[in-house]
Amino acid sequence: MSSYQAIPRTGSLVVYKSRPARVLAAAEKIEIEIEGGQTKRVRPKDILALHPGPIASLAQIRPPEVHPQEAWELLEGSETDLKELAELLYGEHSPGAAWGAWEWLAEGLWFEGTPEALRPRALELIERDRAERETKARAEQAWAALLARLRAGRIEPEDREPLQEVERLATLQGEHSRILKALGFDETPVSAYRLLVAVGYWSPTHNPYPTRVGAPTTNPELPIPPLDAAAEIPGEPARLDLTHLPAFAIDDEGNQDPDDAISIDGERVWIHVADVAALVTPDSELDREARARGANLYLPEGTLHMLPVAITEQLGLGLQERSPALSFGLRLDAEGEIAAIEIQPSLVRVQRLSYAEADRRLADPPLAELAERAERYRQRRLAQGAAEIDLPEVSVRVRAGEVLIRPVERSGARAMVTELMLMAGEAAARYCQQHALPIPFATQATPERIEQPTSMAGMVAYRRLFKPSRTVVGEPGRHFGLGLDAYARATSPLRRYADLLVHQQLRAHLRGSEPLSVAQVSQRAGEADQGGLLVRRAERQSNLHWKLVYLARRPQWTGEGVVVELQERKATVLIPELALETRVRAKQPLALDQRVPLALVEVDLAQAECQFRIPG
Repeated sequence: MSSYQAIPRTGSLVVYKSRPARVLAAAEKIEIEIEGGQTKRVRPKDILALHPGPIASLAQIRPPEVHPQEAWELLEGSETDLKELAELLYGEHSPGAAWGAWEWLAEGLWFEGTPEALRPRALELIERDRAERETKARAEQAWAALLARLRAGRIEPEDREPLQEVERLATLQGEHSRILKALGFDETPVSAYRLLVAVGYWSPTHNPYPTRVGAPTTNPELPIPPLDAAAEIPGEPARLDLTHLPAFAIDDEGNQDPDDAISIDGERVWIHVADVAALVTPDSELDREARARGANLYLPEGTLHMLPVAITEQLGLGLQERSPALSFGLRLDAEGEIAAIEIQPSLVRVQRLSYAEADRRLADPPLAELAERAERYRQRRLAQGAAEIDLPEVSVRVRAGEVLIRPVERSGARAMVTELMLMAGEAAARYCQQHALPIPFATQATPERIEQPTSMAGMVAYRRLFKPSRTVVGEPGRHFGLGLDAYARATSPLRRYADLLVHQQLRAHLRGSEPLSVAQVSQRAGEADQGGLLVRRAERQSNLHWKLVYLARRPQWTGEGVVVELQERKATVLIPELALETRVRAKQPLALDQRVPLALVEVDLAQAECQFRIPG
């Protein structure tokens, strides 16, 4: 039996779990002492004998510092055992020398094998492993330094790359983070968000939600065909010149994508819509890009377009002296029913107005006549059961780092434009139905009960009864909320793919070419719906994020809320100035629609939560 396999005697040096140990007693089980004075009873196979000793203390086995190269050179090409290696390294075979030789063998760089049969390793293997170990050591040092900086709440420029794994978790693009785990944090998006903000990787107001939901984060950059190329398409109808009619594109102050305008010519109301389908044809690269995005993404910090910005500059109504449009000419009867529909590619001369400017001119022609038609149409919709939910809305914008929250006023001009756009949507649906053109019709099922609430609490409760609107290709269905038996979104082709799809079908019909089939329209509308779903989710979550930023910067905020729902000891309160619903604890009984004072308690951006209390 080899000396390295024999049962060791009392006082000998052995290896236990890669550490030195001293044998205290040898029997069926062996009692050993390990560093620190602790004793253990182990099996013979659990240890490896190194030196017969005797040693009185493990402190005796610390060998001096040596370099193994000379011993390696002397043994090159041969095989030996641990005793000879100890003598070559230290000039003796003492317990300390035996332990030192064992450490060089176990380290595995210069020597390999077993204590009974070891040999020097090839030079190329030594150089390769040494380089790998040095690289690993540098990586471990860099890792330790990174963690130290993160614990101190700071980062260096070179830390941004490793922190991308935390960012992936924070934006729901990954599930795990080695960094968070090493720092003792939960591997959750909330923990990732907090760390990235704490160390300055993200700004304190960073909006993660577009990336989290998978919405686009850049504008598309694609080549745009010239507008006059549409005139070369066989059967392309000539544009109707309507530049003699005053036309108005009315929108919010600062709007950059005007895609609809209105005018009137005697009894005929004209709704002009940017002629996007003249440039964006089915299955073109532009069409596929817009379809994948579904709609423009309107964030408080800016707009991400579904089409290249240059298309808006070329086709936005009122951005050029004369604008190409697809114009819907409509006549209403005395009851507000659409009595005649004409759809024509056109040229229009458009003046841009803000809602505030339009309100000042609403009593004067031609806006007064348009407002009268709009009100006539609205009364017809209400008579057909349209739901009017008038809950507070706000516009949230970020300008130069400042969060601006402004109420969306239900002005006369805004209401007028809304009705005229609905009128065009109904006209497009009826026209396509009459000519058997497959388009995505918008429908909404009737709720379990029909009401006309007038209080804020009543409107919130009624809105919760509404079914989501659905897209149907083929025969139109009723849209309960609008009070219309046929409706299609058709007035925002620069902003929504569904509208562009309707325009593509109308243009194919007008030039006498084959429109897309029901199956083709269904497939395209389905793809766009998926993209649009992500866009709406990103918009909703981003608006809430920036409302919370607004509040976080105002820790002493106080305001007023309206009770819209009651639960045991809690109430849901709507804050009109923020268009924000929140739940508060109530120490005293509350009533629906009661106005209550509110004070901000806490804002947690990472959790997307805020808390309020009722003072007193």
